[in-house]
Amino acid sequence: MFPIRDHNPSGSTPWVTWTLILANAAVFLVELGYLNSPAGQSALLRDWALYPVLVTQYGEYTGIFSSMFLHAGFMHLAGNMLFLWIFGDNLEDALGHAGFLLLYVVAGVAAAVAQIAANPLSDIPTVGASGAIGGVMGGYVLLFPRARIDVLIIFIVFFRVVAVPAWLMLGLWFAIQVFSGLGTPTDIGGVAYWAHVGGFAAGLVLTLPAWLRRGAAEFWQRTGGRPPHPDTEYTHTRVPRVKRRKW
Repeated sequence: MFPIRDHNPSGSTPWVTWTLILANAAVFLVELGYLNSPAGQSALLRDWALYPVLVTQYGEYTGIFSSMFLHAGFMHLAGNMLFLWIFGDNLEDALGHAGFLLLYVVAGVAAAVAQIAANPLSDIPTVGASGAIGGVMGGYVLLFPRARIDVLIIFIVFFRVVAVPAWLMLGLWFAIQVFSGLGTPTDIGGVAYWAHVGGFAAGLVLTLPAWLRRGAAEFWQRTGGRPPHPDTEYTHTRVPRVKRRKW
């Protein structure tokens, strides 16, 4: 299941979301300049990535923030920015520009802290915006649990787009992160599952005040867990059949 869009239109221009996407893309372009220089890549990671051991043993904290803008490759960047594009505009609309930016940054820091706590002496670099974006997803599911998300289901050669409620898609994503984190040693490279878990949990907590101001459970009852705007409807086009030609 891979989300491709939601049916939740935004009532305002998501300036912060757009700026974050552009900032991540700009940093990635800088990274590309180091592709042919192993020494340059090592220096870039040393200065920008999050190394838990440098935080716990040497008090170097800059990587907690700067690592949010580094990515391990184009697909890593594209996947993260797609999630930010889908879920960021609506949460920014609900929290305001400053509130959304605060949530994004604090969730990113919380994600880094969770990854450090999982293995404080790890010397494996952690990069990516997915912890901060996990926070955006946590806030989104609290305010719009029944917003419809179009997900692309891929099974070998079978492809299909299905609309599912946000609580199902994001709840499943969170469960995968938790169980994958529990089943994956923290002393090997790979996906930073605990950063995802920490960011998502932080996003939920940071969005609680906005949810409570709206009436908490009564807000869900009043809205049915759906967005405040009418759902966006997409037209689905069929791939035309092409008859076999006789030669």
